[in-house]
Amino acid sequence: MWQKFYKIFISSFGVISVIIVIVLWSIISYFGISYGKELFFNISSDNIFETSGTGTSSDTEDCNVVGINLHGSLYTYISPQSDNGSMEDIDVVSSDDIIYYMNQAEKDENIKALILEIDSYGGVPVAGEEVANALKASTKPTVTLIRQAGVSAAYWAATGAKKIYASKNSDVGSIGVTMSYLDNINKNQKEGYGFVQLSVGKYKDMGNSDKVLTEEEKALFMRDLNIVHQNFVEAISINRGIPLTDVQKIADGSSVLGAKAKELHLIDEIGGIQEVEKYLSDKIGEKAEVCWY
Repeated sequence: MWQKFYKIFISSFGVISVIIVIVLWSIISYFGISYGKELFFNISSDNIFETSGTGTSSDTEDCNVVGINLHGSLYTYISPQSDNGSMEDIDVVSSDDIIYYMNQAEKDENIKALILEIDSYGGVPVAGEEVANALKASTKPTVTLIRQAGVSAAYWAATGAKKIYASKNSDVGSIGVTMSYLDNINKNQKEGYGFVQLSVGKYKDMGNSDKVLTEEEKALFMRDLNIVHQNFVEAISINRGIPLTDVQKIADGSSVLGAKAKELHLIDEIGGIQEVEKYLSDKIGEKAEVCWY
């Protein structure tokens, strides 16, 4: 009798186990596929302005002006974050990303104007030039709003806009170029390290912080710095409509506060986001509603 009961139990248990596995697999598959679809939709959505950086809805159907942030050091691109998240605490922004958002705004018929908000002490010159050129190429009204700082490469980027606003307390300008660095020669000598040069090409190792910079090498660096500086000065002159000689007089690498910047024609108006929104409302003929990205 017990053997018969045991066989029935085993058979029933087997059937029940199969049913449980099928049900569990169906549930996992359903939720797994649903989650995958949602993730794919968010990433591949044609409307790049669907979600803002804060995670709140920012569909362009609800706004007519796009605001893009240029915050932190400006580079042409940013490498993907490493697995250990070493990039998380570095305040950087890329011209690649900024221009991408600009192009999306340019193609969006709901967007009537663009704001570039800058809070940056600079970066690399090519990135500044690229952002400025993208702003100049826009067919829509463009405004740069400088908050605490818009200097060096960040100021170069700002000059592409049709209008520049800044606080009277903002740092503006710093039309100069630098590639200064610390050398490790004395430190290495004290610690018993010596530089072993293995290179082909007379100047291949120039700028290496572990070797002495020769006068010839320094002259080459200064040659290029002067060229970039001249390009910077010419770009400001063209973008801002300031005589070249006037820009050269102030292109000493120093920054000025907003009020002085307006006097020098480096900016157009003193003001913040409220003044910018009012200006754009008048410009586009309707209340400016801004989505920030």
